[in-house]
Amino acid sequence: MFEKLELIERRYEELSRLLAREDTATDYKRLQELNKEKVALADVVDAYRQYKRLNKELTELEALLDSHVDADMTALIKEEVNGLRQQHDELIRGLKLSLMPRDPNDDRNVIIEIRAGAGGGEAGLFAADLFRMYSRYAQAKGWEVEVIDSSQSEIGGFRELIFEVNGKGAFSRFKHERGVHRVQRVPTTEASGRIHTSTATVAVLPEAEEIELNISPDDLKMEFFHSSGAGGQNVNKVTTAVRITHLPTGVTASCQDDRSQIRNRMKAMAVLRARLLDVEQRKQSESIDKERRMQVGGGQRAEKIRTYNYSQNRVTDHRIGSSFHNLQQILDGDLDEIIEALTAGEEGTELEAAVA
Repeated sequence: MFEKLELIERRYEELSRLLAREDTATDYKRLQELNKEKVALADVVDAYRQYKRLNKELTELEALLDSHVDADMTALIKEEVNGLRQQHDELIRGLKLSLMPRDPNDDRNVIIEIRAGAGGGEAGLFAADLFRMYSRYAQAKGWEVEVIDSSQSEIGGFRELIFEVNGKGAFSRFKHERGVHRVQRVPTTEASGRIHTSTATVAVLPEAEEIELNISPDDLKMEFFHSSGAGGQNVNKVTTAVRITHLPTGVTASCQDDRSQIRNRMKAMAVLRARLLDVEQRKQSESIDKERRMQVGGGQRAEKIRTYNYSQNRVTDHRIGSSFHNLQQILDGDLDEIIEALTAGEEGTELEAAVA
């Protein structure tokens, strides 16, 4: 690990020298690239230099303990050494984390797709509960939530719901949500009080910028149709709903939630770009349907990543084997504890690989 940190520090110093050269100052593109690289390394280098200073100070203090000093002075030194050792451990962990490869999508906005799985109408109600949970979490973070497309089920809830969360770091917080979510509860329609199990699937896609994908207009098929969702007098009278198909891949995206055809087209394009980017980033040539199945499976109960058990007031995340006994708070959007636990688990498994 320290060999890597030494290399990073030397590169940082080299970048400082390069940025000070006259020929660099006149090459705007190179100046930008070098400065961007230096900024990216700055925090790691600062932490490493702080570690080296602290390590030197610890060595000097520990040497003092070995010398003949009075009891009061020894007690003071030991207290200071203990404090520095705690800082030392925190810096070591931080440095290890800094060497881990960062997900390039972490700062992006995110597009989330929720679909009812096994369990009939109750699955649609659960899909609506998940949307409410994610919406409240996003709003608590100060992020904007915008529905792109939805299909309501017969008894309420959603067969399918696609929405966007706009906010810096949204993908980093939602990316662990992709998979099959299972709920165990007594439905309001169940007269006998029997516990019912149903599922909903969640797919999480980072939003793609227009400049990242070279999508030719000739490769797109645009279809316009009457909206079938809520919309008052506007429904079925004005052709506002949009479906876009990317002909080379067969990937489709649609939107009908807005009364403006232009806005529906913009939203559908955002979903299409996100789906195409997801395929490209995973280096797959198959259609997005296969990619989505990799994320969420088939929606069967045995594929679950998390279970929401109402009778036991418990939410269990099966990936980390942890349970949280505050189900209602979680459904109200209090997801930070689960997300932090998942992030910590992910970091723990990657730390050794990063150091190696």
